Amino acid sequence: MKRVLNVGGNNKSITLPPQYDSYANILLDIDPRGAPDIVCDARELASLDASQFDAVYCSHNLEHYYRHEVPRVLRGFLHVLKENGFAHIRVPDINAVMRTTIEQGLDIDDVLYQSSVGPIMVVDVLYGHSVEIERSGQDFFAHKTGFTQKSLLKALNVAGFSKVYCTLGNLEINVIALADAPDPAVRALFKLPDDQASAP
Repeated sequence: MKRVLNVGGNNKSITLPPQYDSYANILLDIDPRGAPDIVCDARELASLDASQFDAVYCSHNLEHYYRHEVPRVLRGFLHVLKENGFAHIRVPDINAVMRTTIEQGLDIDDVLYQSSVGPIMVVDVLYGHSVEIERSGQDFFAHKTGFTQKSLLKALNVAGFSKVYCTLGNLEINVIALADAPDPAVRALFKLPDDQASAP
């Protein structure tokens, strides 16, 4: 069975996208309270055995590292991925957040949208979910950087991902990143176009 490393997924009650239904979900998290399979800081992925996962799934976790740490995390993704493996990364789209905030005349403490965990304020997207940070007492829930499409594509290319497929929507950037061209199965699974995005 193929395996996906779910980086910073918190706990396994949070379901993965349907593309991973046939994958074994291997949860990696810095917080042991969610009973991860691997307790590890994503900045230390190079300490794991190389080339052992078919995919890395990282949803709303990459922004929890300082800007200078992001390349180390991304290189860690490449380290644990098998040949022809891919990284699936989702982060807030700061361009869209800023545009929506201005267009709707929102203040930083105004609600930007409703989520499954309650209302999300503009400040929560920029700096981390304030309710969770206060409740847990853990600053690793804070956001330490942010991404636009351009900056994320550049970071991925610098880290060694040569093929990056990107979509935008719902205040989010969603990418599939590979070191080489995707195999037909991955292309079909995510309905990837023939042309890849690249950093400017």
